[in-house]
Amino acid sequence: MSNRTDSRAGRPSRGAEASPWVGLQGKARRFLDTPQLDYRVLMTVTVALVVIGLVMALSSSMVTSVEGGGSVFSSFVKQAVLVVIGLIAMWVALRMRPTKIRDYSPWLLGLAIALLLLVLTPFGTGGTEVGSKSWIRFGSVGIQPSEIGKMALAVWGSASVAVHARRERTFFRGMGPFLCVAVFILALVLGQNDLGMMLSVGLVVFAMLYFGGASSRVLVGGAVVGAVIGAVFTLTHSFRGARFSTWVDAVTLSFSEANSQGDAYQAKQGILSLASGGLTGEGLGQSRAKWSYLPEATNDFVFAIIGEELGWIGAGLVILLFAFLGWFGIRTAVRQTDPFLRLMAATLTVGIVFQAMFNMGYVIGLLPVTGVQLPLISSGGTSAIITLASLGLLMNCARHEPAAISSMQHEGRPWLDRVMLLPEPRPYTAGGEQRAQARPRARRYGEPVTRRPDRTDRPTRRDSPPRSPSRSPYRSSNRTRRQ
Repeated sequence: MSNRTDSRAGRPSRGAEASPWVGLQGKARRFLDTPQLDYRVLMTVTVALVVIGLVMALSSSMVTSVEGGGSVFSSFVKQAVLVVIGLIAMWVALRMRPTKIRDYSPWLLGLAIALLLLVLTPFGTGGTEVGSKSWIRFGSVGIQPSEIGKMALAVWGSASVAVHARRERTFFRGMGPFLCVAVFILALVLGQNDLGMMLSVGLVVFAMLYFGGASSRVLVGGAVVGAVIGAVFTLTHSFRGARFSTWVDAVTLSFSEANSQGDAYQAKQGILSLASGGLTGEGLGQSRAKWSYLPEATNDFVFAIIGEELGWIGAGLVILLFAFLGWFGIRTAVRQTDPFLRLMAATLTVGIVFQAMFNMGYVIGLLPVTGVQLPLISSGGTSAIITLASLGLLMNCARHEPAAISSMQHEGRPWLDRVMLLPEPRPYTAGGEQRAQARPRARRYGEPVTRRPDRTDRPTRRDSPPRSPSRSPYRSSNRTRRQ
């Protein structure tokens, strides 16, 4: 019938009474299933965070640049140069094949361990956290090896776990090499007295165990051991014990007069700066807290300057960008067929996003102050370079999703990939690396039974024995049979 009604009940069909939300859900689902969507979103989020970071580096460093005897743009120019170096590192990470990343990961790990050991020598200097020794300085250039160690542990750990977890049946045999190296790196970071970086590296280790298939008992045990080490590490240093009392004051918003001018001064000024912006903020560059009222305004507490100048809208935009980074980073990991890319994408995503959550958490008073930076927004050379390189590896994983590879093979690479001279991604085949390595190696099991003689082995006419009168032995045998 033309009216498409239910003759039994006299009601319209299912298509007529369907809710409009069903159609919107279908469109949203199709949009989320678009090939290369994860790659494009990750690229857009990275560019947006870099732009926000450069703008806030200029706004928050004006006062400190003038106080240091330079121009208003001195600190901004230094940060911009470091960001350009980080973008080059991101481009290199985007161009590399996954097999090359896997092959170079032991060298990256060795470099990170060597630099971490060098920090403990007289070449090491203090860091942003009080009492820490986490930097190496070569003249005016400073390097924070713990940032390199965190990325190296994520990349090499993904390659190690992806290989050993498939070969070994037991957990400790599959995760054993990674756990030994992770404990060693955590011990080196712990020797630097840098609690913030120890938490960041510990997050990478926990993420590797979780996405590597560790049981809940192992995860809970690792979390308990980490909490005990952190508690002992805090109680042995008086200034870190004061941070927990400051955290209680920040959560309850009950700052005493004496504590407000002492240990809780930075936390209180950060909350006041964040709250004074209101909904729309005081305006870009109009912060009052950066005039020597808020310590570390360009580094650890730059999120408070964002809230003061751009308001809750600007702060919410930063939170939303990191939320998109976390969501599409995990989507990238879920859609991988290569175990190495799956683990690397998930671990790098957790390492970046949770570090941002820690930073914003202690700025608003929900977490104790740990001294970790806000990725891509806080001023810092090593952090910016390593974070951009890690995002390059993450976007490389997004380019190697099966749907993205298929779309690039049929429709061609995006215009941005052609501009950046990125090669076309190759599909992953299980066991392809082992076959490629075994193919060039020819194995000999002895002399062949049948072998065509070389020309040198053939007898010459002079050395050849005289032929029989018959032309062919088969013909002679036939003659004999006929006779």
